[in-house]
Amino acid sequence: MADADKQSSFPFETEPYRVFSPTAPIDEKALFAGRIKQVSEVLAAIAQKGQHAILYGERGVGKTSLANVIADFLGRDKVITPRLNCDSLDNFASVWNKVMDEIWMQNMVAAAGFGDAKKDESYSAKELLGDTINPDSVRRALTIVSTKSLPIIILDEFDRLDEITKRGIADTVKTLSDHSVNATILLVGVADSVDQLIGQHESVERALAQVHMPRMSAAEIRQIIVTGLSRLGLTIEESAMQKIEMLARGLPHYAHLLGLHSAQQAMAARVTEVSIPVVDAAIRSAISGAQQSIKTAWHTATTSPRKDNLFADVLLACALAAPDELGYCAPQDIREVLKVILTRPIRIANFSQHLIDFCDAKKGPILEKKGETRKFRYRFINPLMQTFVVMQGFAMGKLDDAKLRELS
Repeated sequence: MADADKQSSFPFETEPYRVFSPTAPIDEKALFAGRIKQVSEVLAAIAQKGQHAILYGERGVGKTSLANVIADFLGRDKVITPRLNCDSLDNFASVWNKVMDEIWMQNMVAAAGFGDAKKDESYSAKELLGDTINPDSVRRALTIVSTKSLPIIILDEFDRLDEITKRGIADTVKTLSDHSVNATILLVGVADSVDQLIGQHESVERALAQVHMPRMSAAEIRQIIVTGLSRLGLTIEESAMQKIEMLARGLPHYAHLLGLHSAQQAMAARVTEVSIPVVDAAIRSAISGAQQSIKTAWHTATTSPRKDNLFADVLLACALAAPDELGYCAPQDIREVLKVILTRPIRIANFSQHLIDFCDAKKGPILEKKGETRKFRYRFINPLMQTFVVMQGFAMGKLDDAKLRELS
């Protein structure tokens, strides 16, 4: 009975899933951390008639989470935020049919048999589009919708649309802006630049606030962890916090993943403070529960018949090398990290072929490159692979806390 009472007095180990969300975007403002600049820029666009916004950045940096909670920051009634996850099969008409089907309008009609009595009748805003769907019919429909509410149309995964559809939506943004319709379109997509998402549509640039979503700062990663743990009645040692900050590599997915597993490990151990040993156990648990596609890609990239191969070491160095603003790193940066990992100097010529192989189908590819010969720079195709590689470095004994501090 005593054991049962002790267990019931402590939160269930499933409770961390309510505050840490590594597998799905955040949809609750209270759990959303950081991104003050980006939130402010999107809100400024919403506040201005004729202004719209485009939110872009690499995969996994939290763009969808921001879009999910943006309405909560407005603090006003009658805000509606229909959100569409675009896909490669969508065209201009299907995009707006899906969006408008999420908006329901109310109309007062005479009630049969009751004289002057009236009743509410609801209908889908899709009916406002008419038979021919084009930028002007969308404008007319949103003009009507905006008399009843403030619509913020979120088109997520915008990068998946074909160029014809993108062009039509760009024309719609311009039309809405020219007519000062009180509605906002928020485009969200994976890209290094706005041009990659909307192409050379210069006429629409003045109507779009361009909001770049970079990786999170260490302070923002810390906010995710501290906020989540505090809601579970847990604290964290400073050294353990710094380790998670370094491991996350600015990606909220891994902040949530390591926060989740750290909380579960602490609860299982019946302690209220997350320490380095707890984080180490969380790393092992996170690796074990990682997506099979991530595990397979890592195995493909690092496997070699030679026992003394450097594939795992070089890939780890790529994950830890200081990147530029787009996430690319140069061979000389990789060399400096590799020197710490191997505890000996190494020449670029000794691992340059590894970098070539990582960009080839036989090793994934797991990296992509840009630039020209002798000036190539490299980054992970899937940003989520980067931290997994670092965690594997710990698990394999190629990396420890002292080396991680030296490289931070």
